[in-house]
Amino acid sequence: MEKYGLIGFPLGHSFSISYFNQKFSDEGIDARYENFEIPSIDQLQEIIDSNPELRGLNVTIPYKEKVIEFLDSVTPEAQAIGAVNVIKVKHEGKSIKLKGYNSDVIGFTQSIEPMLDKKRHKKALILGTGGASKAVNYGLKSLGLETVYVSRYERPGTIQYDKITPEVVKEYNVIVNCTPLGMYPKTEECPELPYEAMDQHTILYDLIYNPNETLFMKRGAQYGAQTKNGLEMLLLQAFASWEFWHDK
Repeated sequence: MEKYGLIGFPLGHSFSISYFNQKFSDEGIDARYENFEIPSIDQLQEIIDSNPELRGLNVTIPYKEKVIEFLDSVTPEAQAIGAVNVIKVKHEGKSIKLKGYNSDVIGFTQSIEPMLDKKRHKKALILGTGGASKAVNYGLKSLGLETVYVSRYERPGTIQYDKITPEVVKEYNVIVNCTPLGMYPKTEECPELPYEAMDQHTILYDLIYNPNETLFMKRGAQYGAQTKNGLEMLLLQAFASWEFWHDK
């Protein structure tokens, strides 16, 4: 029986484990998917060594960037993004090779593209600076948008939340939340933005999918903004993960 899994910390409720085990059951695939909750990325090798039937991993917070140094190869796209969320575990005789991919960019790009009007949507704010935000940045740029990261802290190439005026929101009318603000169970939180400056031309995209509608989405929708959560992105990147694991 082949094995696949998810590494991260903490994991809590995982979409991936239920999705893939359901897929294996429905399609009669002799495999199972497990969560590997590891407090340090240094434990990756231990997981590889103790699970000889392992053929692939997904990677989530906080290891999408840190995992790269543990891999034998990384696709050019994942290298350019600077984050990996899929690992193919390849057995070559007695040796094991780990190859890194990024399926977040595929899921996000395919999910947001139908919402974009190229005449109106030219600039985007990316809330957060972690591994997922790097894939979002890469995806938005590939769709022709100019991007700016928003951070709570003073960092090169970012602006801070208190600098986001109504005028900035009018200009950067695509806003993607890559932070955990609003994620269950802290559903009463949302990024600090001038929501009153939003209108029907504003797109608010939240990578969070639980709850179905975050406070970030609700507050924007009050002023007419188009909103979307991260569930479709999650499904699309799961499809892509499976393709990567079986890439010859």
